[in-house]
Order: sequence, then C-alpha cells, then structure tokens
Amino acid sequence: MRANFRVTTHPILPVEERESFAFTWQGETMKAYAGETIASALFANGVRIFGHHYKDGAPQGIFCANGQCAQCTVVADGLPVKSCMEVVQPGMRVEPLEGKPLLPPVEGVPAMRPLDMVEVECLIIGGGPAGLSAAVEMGKAGVRTLIVDDKHRLGGKLVLQTHKFFGSVDACYAGTRGTDIATTLEQEVRKYENVQVWLNTTALAVFSDRKVGVLQEGHYVVVRPHILLVATGAREKSLVFKGNTLPGVYGAGAFQTLVNRDLVRPTERLFVIGGGNVGLIAGYHALQAGIEVVGLCEALPECSGYKVHKDKLARLGVPIYTSHTVLSANGTHEVESVTIARIDGNWQPVPGSEKSFACDTVLVAVGLDPVDEFVHKAREFGLPVYAAGDAEEIAEASAAMFTGRIRGLEIAQALGRDVGAVPPEWHRTAEILKSRPGAVVTEDLPERQEGVLPVFHCAQEIPCNPCTSVCPQGCIVIEGEDMRGLPEYVGDECLGCERCVAVCPGLAITLVDYRAGDEYAIVTVPYEFPPETLGEGDVVTVLDTEGAILGNVEVVKVRSPKFADRGLLVRVRAPREIARQVAGIRVAEAPAAAPLEQYVARMADDEIVCRCERVTAGEIRALIRSGVRDINHVKAVTRACMGACGAKTCHNLIKRIFREEGIPLRDVADNVQRPLFVEVPLGVFAGAVAGEVPAREVPASHATDAHEGGM
Repeated sequence: MRANFRVTTHPILPVEERESFAFTWQGETMKAYAGETIASALFANGVRIFGHHYKDGAPQGIFCANGQCAQCTVVADGLPVKSCMEVVQPGMRVEPLEGKPLLPPVEGVPAMRPLDMVEVECLIIGGGPAGLSAAVEMGKAGVRTLIVDDKHRLGGKLVLQTHKFFGSVDACYAGTRGTDIATTLEQEVRKYENVQVWLNTTALAVFSDRKVGVLQEGHYVVVRPHILLVATGAREKSLVFKGNTLPGVYGAGAFQTLVNRDLVRPTERLFVIGGGNVGLIAGYHALQAGIEVVGLCEALPECSGYKVHKDKLARLGVPIYTSHTVLSANGTHEVESVTIARIDGNWQPVPGSEKSFACDTVLVAVGLDPVDEFVHKAREFGLPVYAAGDAEEIAEASAAMFTGRIRGLEIAQALGRDVGAVPPEWHRTAEILKSRPGAVVTEDLPERQEGVLPVFHCAQEIPCNPCTSVCPQGCIVIEGEDMRGLPEYVGDECLGCERCVAVCPGLAITLVDYRAGDEYAIVTVPYEFPPETLGEGDVVTVLDTEGAILGNVEVVKVRSPKFADRGLLVRVRAPREIARQVAGIRVAEAPAAAPLEQYVARMADDEIVCRCERVTAGEIRALIRSGVRDINHVKAVTRACMGACGAKTCHNLIKRIFREEGIPLRDVADNVQRPLFVEVPLGVFAGAVAGEVPAREVPASHATDAHEGGM
C-alpha cells in the first residue's frame, strides 16, 4: 500500500496546496482534504477494498462513484453511507460494512420537524450541461425554476472533462475545456433571481399526485412543479465477465471522478474495455495524470468513438486491440491482471488468441443508458414532463447543451411566456451535434511545400468546426453543407498565428513552415502534457496520425500562449519529406506494454449480474432454460434486482441474457420497479432531524404543509 495516491502535477488542472485533516479507517489515522468524498480519501491513502459482501465474503470496492449503485457502502460514524457521495469530515470514524448490515441503536425519540412543500413553475432534475442550458433560457424568460443536483457543484460530467469540446463555437463552446464550460454555465444561471439551485439534493420519486420528493442535505422536501424537466444524464452500462466485481474493476466515469475532480491517482497501470469516446477519453486522461495505459480492447472491428481520440492514444503508444473482448479480470482480492481474446464473426472468443496483461485497474466503458425513470413515472401520472440531454438520447455533451436550450424555450412557451417559437435552425443544429461519426477517409495531406500552411490530420466527418472560427483570415472552410465536413485551407498565405493548432479539440492540426530552408521545415505540434517533460534542444520522436514513428527531431521552441488554454505549442525542426506527416510527439520512450508470457485463466465461475445480491449469470441462465419468462420470477428466486441500487445495473443485463438465450423480450414480463429510485432512510419521510438543519432557499410564500401529498 502506498502512502499517497494523489496527482501532484497535471498539465491542465491546477494542483494547489490544501489544508488537510485526519480521519480514521478501521482505527488507522489517515489524511483527507476538505470537500472530498470518503471514497476519494480512501483511494488517496491506498485503500481499494472497502468491505466484503455478507453473502459470499467477496471483496467490495467502488464501481460507479456516482451514487447509482451501493457497492462502495461503508459505515461512517455508525451509519451506513455510500462512500462515493458522503463527504469525509474531520475526525470521522470510517469502517467497512462487514456482514449483514444492522440497524443502529436508537436512544429515545428523534426530534421531528415539519416537512416543507415547495411550488415552482419548473423543476429541473440535474445540473449538468442540459439542465443548466435549459435553466438559462428559463431564467431569461422569467420562469420560476428550481434546479436540484446531487453533487456539491453544478456541471455534471462537464466537471470531469479536461479536454476541449467539439461542435461549434457559437452553439456549444467548441474549443473550450469541459471544466471551464461548467463554470461559465453556472455563472450564467446564477445571474437570474428566478432560478434557484439546491446542491447535494437527490430526487427520490415522482408520485401519483404529480409531486416530486427530494432529499436535500438529509431532509425530505416535496416539490410541486407545473412542469418537470428531466436532465439526469446517463449511467454507465455494465459487462458480465469473470472477476467483473473485483476491486479495481469500475466505470470510466468513476475513474475520471477520482482523477479529474478529486486529483486522486487511483492506479499505476490500467486497461480499458471499450473503444467509444468515453473509453478513449478516459485513457487519454489517465496518461495526462501520469498513469500507464496498458492497452484498450474493443469488440467491433473499429473503435466506435471519434478517430481523432483513437489517434491520440495510438500516438502515445497505447496498444488498441479491435475485434477483442475481455474474458476475465484476475486476482485474489483485487485486480492483478486482465485477460482478453480475439472474437470471430459470431462474437465468440477464438481459442488460442488469449492474452493477459499485468494491471491493477480495469476500466469498463461499454456504453451508457439514459437515466429516464423520472420521465416514465411523470408520464404515467400525468405530470407534464420534458427530457433533455442523455436522459432523452445518448449523445455528446455538446448536443446536451443545445437540446437543453431547446427544452428551456419550449417550457417557457408552454408556461405562457412570450418567447417566440424555437428557431428551426436550432433543431437542425441539435440533430447535427447528435450525429454519429462518419466514415473514415484517406488522410489528405497537402501537396504544396512552400510558405506556411496548416495540415489537417482529421479524416472522419464529425460535428466540429472551431478551426473555421479562429482563423483571422477566414481561410479555413468546412467541406460539405454543415459542420460535419472536413476542414480545408483555401488561403494563399497563412499568417502562421497557430490559433487553429491550439483550438482543435482532437489535437489534429499542425502548422508547417517551409521557410526554414531546403532541407528542413518547422512544424508546430499541440502538446497537452506537463511542460517539464520536454524543452528547447531536446530530441523527441515524432509520429504520424496512426502512431507510426517518423524519426527523431529537435525541439526548437516551446510556447504556452494564452489562446492555447493551458496547452503547449511545440515547434520541432523536421526534414521536409516528413514535415507534413508529423501529427504528434511521443511522450514516453518506454515500449508499448507487452502481454504476459502466458495468459491467465480465471477458474472461478463468478460472472456476476446482480452486484448487490451476488447473483451469477449461470443462475439466471438456468432459470431461463427451465422456462422462466418473467424477470419478477427471476427476482423472487435469486433476489436479483432486489438490492440497494434498485436494479440500475442488473436489469438490462438480465434482459441481455434473455436475448442471448434466444428469447424475444416481447415474450418476457418486465421487472416491477420500486417506487423510490434512490434508497433513503425511512426516518426522513417522517421529518426526523439528522445532523444540521440545511440552509434551504425556500421563499416563505412557497412553503406549505407537505402532508397534503407527495407520499
């Protein structure tokens, strides 16, 4: 166990000195920082096993780090809490949840307080890109709006994104880092007095009387909205494989939360499962934090994420195994290695193709599911409801911001505000931003080898055009009818300002200056790693778009202009014959991670479907093969879907097993969901006072007796 697992240097995020305090884990004193969660504090002290499951003694760690599951539950000062959501406090006593959880002793009758009911015109559940963008439009229209979010700050997943965004500068802040977009949107929302914000507030349920129950700072409040906007985002999909619940196997979003939000370095070597944008970006974020990425595997023949994201990893030496799947995560108490294999045309592992890699973390990034339970319940009970962002349709955050704007205007209209119709071009832009990547084309390198000119190393149509917005001469244009085309330089004499190089979210533009002489050219390359990793006079290895080595060249200048937004612009002197091919600089000289000499086969048949109740895929398949066609029957026999998370992870996995067994889902009775979407102590519904009374911003004119309804 290392004493300190913290990020000490980062090319984008500020790493500042913070005041620490002590807490205890199993009686051992450890150090934490104000505002961080128990889970982050434990990881920062080298603790990855948070307890053991009462059913089979299996070690438990984090999985989602987003409050969606309950795998990271610990006991803090005598009460069970989700360690990924509970903020650690000075002197807090934290223990593992071992054995069956017991009710804490009760001494006397707890203090009770009246329950409040708040009436608003629009309740927004979720303070991420979609919810904030909608709130801005409703703020402008004067709509009385309440935003509730279960985190300690607004921004949602934007807070975790250190990379620059794609899309359009005008439509969705393209070329700006996600963390900065979160700050900008929050500042805009806070300007409107008619928009209230409740942080650390969890929406619990939509009730039949069209009220919404929320838990704000430990106290229950009923909200009666005229219209509900669900902007709850998405939850990560899970995957069934041997060892899939070992500590060290968790979602890419959990990893980004630890690294980019809390500046915790939770791993030394990781392997990524999934080649979509989430997995590719998480791999890049790991490298920026000084973490070795052993490899990435993707079941499809090509990564489904943006090619520019894949190219960044390839240029940094990360092996990418397409047409491969994970067989097992291996280890006794936590991850020690991962085993993958090539798959055939029927998606079956090919015997003899197995490879194992030493690692301590396996990131699962195999897609997202909408968090849309509130939408369905609101429709069932007749509460007017809208959805925006991933709660409506899984897409990029740029699309979520724009659909949020549209929903905000639509809701203002529905509430009678004179805001005019939604401009038709807004809908068109939203569809473009939600579009999937186009086909990959052959990279079109310029023939011209004189003067100064930008070289575009993007060869796939995606919704992105910030380079056209920053060129002072307007000499960069997009081929085709909209921003999904490929950029092209149409000028006669580039100024060499390097702004297009700096703004490109995919780090896919270089600038070549052929005026250096007959033998060499000066190439400006974007670089997003700590400045101390290279300097003027250094000899570095340059690579092409696909990561092939072109040669060793000299660094002649390193700049960090303000318009590069904490990125570096590195000028290298390269032979003229390779100058236009140069797309990146290899960060580390170490060779790509090689597989172990012999692959590791995990013998335990522990493909877990239900994490809460430790139900295996084999148990569920046996029931299906015996004739069971009702998920509620599966639940009654195995307790799958009955755990603390409320079937958020296992429900879709059970459906998948039915499909794999050849049973159409139309023949399967679906699971009956519990009324509450998030588990909550029963005492809060009765008004039991726990801890400090929260500072709620509830206008007195809006507070009534909550016992009118909502329960």
